[in-house]
Amino acid sequence: MTADASFWIVQTLNALQLSMLLFLLSVGLTVIFGLLHFVNLAHGSLYALGAFVGVSASAFAGSYWAAFAVAPVAVALVGIVLYVALIRRMRNAGPMNQVLVTFGLIFVFLDLFRLGWGDIPLGMAEPDLFSGRTEFLGIVYPTYRLFIIGLGLVVLAALSLLLSRTQLGAIVRAGVDNGDMAACLGINVERVFFVVFCLGCALAGLAGAVAAPVLSVTTDMGTAILIPTLVVVVIGGLGSLRGAIAGSLLIGFVQTFGAVLAPQAAAVAVYALLAVVLILRPAGLFPARG
Repeated sequence: MTADASFWIVQTLNALQLSMLLFLLSVGLTVIFGLLHFVNLAHGSLYALGAFVGVSASAFAGSYWAAFAVAPVAVALVGIVLYVALIRRMRNAGPMNQVLVTFGLIFVFLDLFRLGWGDIPLGMAEPDLFSGRTEFLGIVYPTYRLFIIGLGLVVLAALSLLLSRTQLGAIVRAGVDNGDMAACLGINVERVFFVVFCLGCALAGLAGAVAAPVLSVTTDMGTAILIPTLVVVVIGGLGSLRGAIAGSLLIGFVQTFGAVLAPQAAAVAVYALLAVVLILRPAGLFPARG
């Protein structure tokens, strides 16, 4: 089987699809870590919230695109409430307090999901535009999974342009490198923090809505994705867009190929990679200068 070229193409596409989902989650989290210096363990719960909101929006409107549009906005609004009520007050409380509070938020969200949607796994239909299969590189592959890969690349390109070509991107990079100096130059760092946090929440909601047709939407899906996302952030380096995509690709490929080539060792392959990277590059592969 492994000698067949189609096997490697399919697994590579599967790895890319997983990598793009991890990227949509990790890029918001890594910039929040790098800019706000805030440990938000509830980021995976926002991803699950996006999936649940997407399922409800799709069922109500009868269209996948309603979920695609509504989920990021709804999760960003929840992010605003969290920032005003909790995150802003906890920013200077120290990492241990931040971990404890956001870890508690995970259980709050779990109970809210059970109250609102129950414990039965839910699903969402793919959009008609991307349903079925497409012949690609000599194989037949699900069209929607190709859409996920393309969406991740589009978001990567958009964020690259935003961070490298716009004034907001320059302000964000300055805040990550040296927030105190940016504030001395007259930059409203607090407002930048708020915008970046909301953008990270919106991307988490988008990832949840995009993943819903591929994965079962369950109450614990946020906790299941949290560990790989944190590994991506640590491997890539805090506050770095390059680190987010590099870490996502590494974890996506290791998880996918490990599961099919060495199932017995797949569970520890990601952590072995994490250990190797931390030994060689303790700050991650592409950490921000700050």
